[in-house]
Amino acid sequence: QEQLVESGGGLVQVGGSLRLSCLASGRTFSNYAMGWFRQAPGKEREVVAAISQSDTSTYYIDSVKGRFTISRDNAKNTVYLQMNSLKPEDTAVYYCGRGRSSVLPRRVADFGFGGRGTQVTVSS
Repeated sequence: QEQLVESGGGLVQVGGSLRLSCLASGRTFSNYAMGWFRQAPGKEREVVAAISQSDTSTYYIDSVKGRFTISRDNAKNTVYLQMNSLKPEDTAVYYCGRGRSSVLPRRVADFGFGGRGTQVTVSS
């Protein structure tokens, strides 16, 4: 049974940092691109970052470039999202997702499976 379990969310002040983790199980982790997408209240889901199978390629939405870093550890079946210089507009539920293949998922529809999400709240 496939599972993606996110952790690391919470409440942080503007300018602070959080590190999200996602532990994957049930599939061969290294076979798939992975990513993070988020949904803020009243807004559509958007892909925040994605990473290729072997960590050679990454994708970031423009609003997080230079602030967020996605990484993965295939030996630990885990993908991370380091979030620095957080802004109130980063407040959202963050979901870990598995790509449908090795292609970087740049749209929510490109994900084949997602976790239950973790809340990130940035207070001003």
